Amino acid sequence: MNGIRVESFGEPSVLKYVKDLKKPAPSGKQILIRMKAAGVNPLETYIRSGGFPSLPKLPYTPGTDGAGIIEDIGREVTKFKKGDRVYTTNSITGTYAEYSLVEEADVHLLHKNLSFADGASLFIPYYTAFRAVFTKGMGIAGKHILVHGASGAVGIAVCQMAAAGGLIVVGTAGTDEGIDMVKKNGASHCFNHRKAGYIDQAVAITGGKGFDIIVEMLANTNLNADLSVAARKGKVLIIGCRGTVDNFDPFPMMLKEIQVEGILVFGATSKQMVECADFLYSGMEKGWLKPVIDVPYDLSDAEEAHKEVIDHKKGTNGKIVLNIK
Repeated sequence: MNGIRVESFGEPSVLKYVKDLKKPAPSGKQILIRMKAAGVNPLETYIRSGGFPSLPKLPYTPGTDGAGIIEDIGREVTKFKKGDRVYTTNSITGTYAEYSLVEEADVHLLHKNLSFADGASLFIPYYTAFRAVFTKGMGIAGKHILVHGASGAVGIAVCQMAAAGGLIVVGTAGTDEGIDMVKKNGASHCFNHRKAGYIDQAVAITGGKGFDIIVEMLANTNLNADLSVAARKGKVLIIGCRGTVDNFDPFPMMLKEIQVEGILVFGATSKQMVECADFLYSGMEKGWLKPVIDVPYDLSDAEEAHKEVIDHKKGTNGKIVLNIK
């Protein structure tokens, strides 16, 4: 079968498109999925570069997020059948390939309202968003939430999910296109974080009291600003960080009793994963859950997709997906 193989950790060029991978066979509670699309996340770039604390054994095929059709099932599988449309929340063999072997617990039905590309966009963005907004943020209707960097895949997921939960959503983005997209996906207001004074404009939406929840995509740049606009006993939830924080001032944390927590989707319990899957399926049925997908890449162009998910040189908004033919 065709797929991506990594023989050594390093730059995006280590992602090699090969045509002679062995097609896996399911056993026990395993499911073989004919992949139609795979999601590309910053996490995979950290692993590929060798800069993540937990690394796979080489060689390996990247990817946890994907969607497709069940090709075959192990003898102990009880919840699915051949031909089901599904998406994944992990993979044994990786999703950057024509076929992927997945444990039954990591397979979920994909509603007819969503395409395979949509399904490949669910796990990391939407499960991370759920963990931030509800599991850690304990968001409820009427609370103010700031999505600091809202035009990416996770940011859009947070906006859609928080709006569905009745929260008052304020976002930031770096382009006019991104601002429009954020507003279309649940934010009542969105400000350009490249312009001076945007953080003051944002906090004014709360009447000056500050944000109950702040979801932060680039903590090394924005953490001090987040603390300045968090409400008393507010929560700052860190989803992304690419360096250290210069001139960090912890005084607002003490003064306002602000909680700062990191968010990692793999920290979710099995129960929390089920709760999230049920919530998302409801969103699929009701229509508020709709991933925003940028122009997709072919599987053979995984190297370029990895460059774009970090550098955004093409001005990518939303999710980057690999089409698998």
